Amino acid sequence: MIELDNRTSLQIDTLVIDAIADSLTKKEIEFILTNSDEMREINKTHRNIDKDTDVLSFPYEEMPMSPLGSIVISSSHVEAGAKEFGHSTDDELTLLFIHGVLHLLGYDHEVDNGEMRKKEAELIEKFNLPKSLIIRTQG
Repeated sequence: MIELDNRTSLQIDTLVIDAIADSLTKKEIEFILTNSDEMREINKTHRNIDKDTDVLSFPYEEMPMSPLGSIVISSSHVEAGAKEFGHSTDDELTLLFIHGVLHLLGYDHEVDNGEMRKKEAELIEKFNLPKSLIIRTQG
């Protein structure tokens, strides 16, 4: 289940991201959609990186009944990515959400042998998202 906190004017359809989350976990996920200024501040505070970014994931400590974690996505990156790659903002948001939820589940593309990218591609296929999103995950 997604607990959405949309702090922007970007209108989003949560039907697909709800289905993706439900297919991967029964735990609640906090999902914050925010602007680039707040994203930069969150990144600086929690990762000591003073710049805006597209998606951040914060896993919660594993306890009975605890949510899986929080995913924070920058609306400006959603809009820019959709424009750059020629697909809808919902598709871009979904790709970033998939990336974030896989991090919450313990995947890490920086140290694995392509497992996270493979899982992203599987989810893109399973939920009939644009094939162009698969190419991006292989980069």
